[in-house]
Amino acid sequence: MPDYLLVDTCVIIDYINKRNTTLNDLLDNGEVLFINSVIEMELLQGARNKIELAVIKKKLQSFRLLNLQQPIFDLATSYVRTYCLSHNLALPDAVIGATAIFYQVPLLTYNKKDFKFLPEIQLA
Repeated sequence: MPDYLLVDTCVIIDYINKRNTTLNDLLDNGEVLFINSVIEMELLQGARNKIELAVIKKKLQSFRLLNLQQPIFDLATSYVRTYCLSHNLALPDAVIGATAIFYQVPLLTYNKKDFKFLPEIQLA
């Protein structure tokens, strides 16, 4: 595994729900794990009550935030134009994929089919 990873929402959900120890192992081994604001918002929006929201906020402290910059949105927009019909690319996935490509950081995801067609993406 690389030392730096952008971690997709689905992987963090399993981490929060203690269904997978992959992220625990990565954090214990000193890997630097990133999210972006879209991933953070997807997680926060998934909270069903204040207790879950508090747990999510606490778990998010383990991750570093990659700033979303205009070139990321430009790249994501280009991907939506190109792949929304042919590959059903959703806006959040376009921004997440563009973030990984812009920062040249591998994306750790369970949903590789949602990203594998993006040029230059590195999937972990």
